[in-house]
Amino acid sequence: DLRTNKMAAEAKILSVSWNQDQGCFACGMSNGFRIFNTDPVKLKRFRAFEGGIGLVEMLFRCNFVALVGGGHEPKSPKNHLLVWEDQAKKCVIDLNFRNDVLAVRLRRDRIVAVLEAQVQVYTFMHSPQRLSIYDTAPNPRGLCALSPHRTNATLALPGKEPGQVQLLDLSDASRPPLIVPAHETALACIAINNEGTRIATASEKGTLVRVFDCATGKKLHEVRRGSDKARINCINFNADSTMICVSSDKGTVHVFDLVEEDKRSSIVPKYFSSQWSFAKFTVAAPDTICAFTSSGAVVAAGTDGMWYRFEMSKDHAGTLETKRFLDDTSPDETASAADDG
Repeated sequence: DLRTNKMAAEAKILSVSWNQDQGCFACGMSNGFRIFNTDPVKLKRFRAFEGGIGLVEMLFRCNFVALVGGGHEPKSPKNHLLVWEDQAKKCVIDLNFRNDVLAVRLRRDRIVAVLEAQVQVYTFMHSPQRLSIYDTAPNPRGLCALSPHRTNATLALPGKEPGQVQLLDLSDASRPPLIVPAHETALACIAINNEGTRIATASEKGTLVRVFDCATGKKLHEVRRGSDKARINCINFNADSTMICVSSDKGTVHVFDLVEEDKRSSIVPKYFSSQWSFAKFTVAAPDTICAFTSSGAVVAAGTDGMWYRFEMSKDHAGTLETKRFLDDTSPDETASAADDG
């Protein structure tokens, strides 16, 4: 209707985030939230609220969505974590904290709330029970990665020292965390693969991305985005963890092959021995997230409402398709939940 279209046109994107398999992405808006199918890009749900939603965390494609207020006029205080049940169109959980909630991660059995220097883990039930609290180094970006795999509940958080990652098994609280000294400076990004067996990390410098084995903490790969400083916004693995894509505030999405570290020459200086991207494309917004589709293309979505699809070719030139997804104001809620290309 006209009112919905007018509200949609006036809305501002506050955040973009993938669901667990990157088949959908969610936008926190100045007037609610929206959920889009990734490939092909298509609006699936549009919920209008009085007030802004700063964070949206989906749980695959189910009806539960975690929300945190944001923007100039937040829908709810920023220290409240709400779980919205979209079929009933109501809030079913409201957890509140002393400090602002900077990120949320969901599994079918867990809710993870990320605060400035602490991460709290709860059961995912109607009356959530707090299971554990983990202290971290100052974490203003709310870094946290949670394996969505049914039998692997690995949680990756900043350690207590800058540059460290702590790896926890949420299915066994008695196991001590595995500490990985990933970088010498503070972390800027942590990502985990679908199986929960690999993490990828970047520091505030933003020049290198490192990949580690979650079971042993061993460094497996190191790739180089560039030589100048950048803010890494997003890292994602492809389905079999043989590639990663990386987006930064430089307006570039890089694609890397993950070559075994010991297959590289140890004679050349480190700067040259780090692997460089084999493909890249340019995006407009500095805050853009990236991921792989199930067909192997790379997609990106930005806070400016732009969507990109990069199809790689054998000569690495690739073809780039762009679309303004924010112009789509007619939700296709009848489509199959699995039509993620």
